[in-house]
Amino acid sequence: MTSRTTLEPADPSGPAVLGGIPGSPQPRGFLVAFVAAWFGLSLVLGTLIGASIPKMLAFTDEGTKGIELSIVAAVGGVIVIVITPLFGRLSDRTMSRLGKRRPWILLGAISGLLGVLVLAFSTELWQVVLGWAIAQTGYGAANAAVHALLADQIRTSIRARVSAAASAANAIALVVGAALVAALPNDRQWTWFVVPGVIGTMLCGILFFALHDIVRTERPPRWRWSDVLATYWLNPVRYRDFFWAWACRLLVTMSILTVSTYLLFFVIDRLGVPKESASGLFATILFIFTGASILTTLAFGWISDRTGRRKAIVWISALLSAAGLVLAAVAPDLPVFLVAMTLVGAAQGAFVSVDIAMMTEVLPTFEEAGKDLGIVALSYQVPQVLVPVLAIPLLAIGGSGQNYSALFIAAIVFGALGGLAVLPIKAVR
Repeated sequence: MTSRTTLEPADPSGPAVLGGIPGSPQPRGFLVAFVAAWFGLSLVLGTLIGASIPKMLAFTDEGTKGIELSIVAAVGGVIVIVITPLFGRLSDRTMSRLGKRRPWILLGAISGLLGVLVLAFSTELWQVVLGWAIAQTGYGAANAAVHALLADQIRTSIRARVSAAASAANAIALVVGAALVAALPNDRQWTWFVVPGVIGTMLCGILFFALHDIVRTERPPRWRWSDVLATYWLNPVRYRDFFWAWACRLLVTMSILTVSTYLLFFVIDRLGVPKESASGLFATILFIFTGASILTTLAFGWISDRTGRRKAIVWISALLSAAGLVLAAVAPDLPVFLVAMTLVGAAQGAFVSVDIAMMTEVLPTFEEAGKDLGIVALSYQVPQVLVPVLAIPLLAIGGSGQNYSALFIAAIVFGALGGLAVLPIKAVR
């Protein structure tokens, strides 16, 4: 007879399956803490790679900043690709009395803060790479556990709205982070890293105390080497809907990252803003981008839950994104570029309002939600490697090293392919 794994909520009342989830009823304030932790992780990770590290590189060695940022982003991307599904699966198997996810949320956030401290006092490229790798590993572990809670604890009937709120928190976090870095003194590098790091870690700590976690009461099957490979793989033929939803998220993420990763350098090189004041304009652009994104995220999240439709919203997103990126690629001045970024932000908001909900609805099982959502996370993490690698030859077209038009054209292609990828999905309308 095969042993069956049982999952129980962290109280003596026994297991519960409510609204299509295996978790137990959560205490008041859980959803707020969940969204806040999502905000915190987005704040620290997004700010470090989007504002803090680029600003440090621009002040350290302006001539090679693009290549150095590509190296840092690519190395960090490889690390997080390896650790995210692995930590997700390990959290599925965790038998701690604290629950499956809580230990990873707390210890991951604390470990990530150690990486932030390395970054704060870095003066050489290798130190930046090391610090970012540690931060990615720690916060990646916490992120994998937080993402798994979508399947563990969020009812299907409200999942798109909660996903929309989390995505809005992510967008707000990027603006807040950029504004923080712009407001902090230019001669206090350590503050650009420590401030977002402390905020992100504290918010993860709040979720640790607010979560009524699932506790494993029976040992999982013995770990085999084949399980290691399976951690990074789901059969695309057997799970076709999952594969196509994953491909959609991968391509749309590549489209957004192709623009956002190098946006600060675009402000400096293409718009001619001095590096000392570029962070302020960068924050303004993100504010406009995020405002449009939040509006469409909340609107389409509500529409999606009311109608049950996800795919049509992805197509709307693809069209808006293409229009905005075309305008950005040919923008002659800042006002036109801001209009373009508004359109791209609206497109991003429409997409993120449904993409996480769509992914959770094509998961193979609840029991390995951490592992499967780790594979989902790869659709966001793989572009962190591919985009910097592809950006180096694209930027080099023409010999200037600043061919941002080529980057925008690539982003348009990725976005269009992402919209087409949802066509074969059958389990989601």
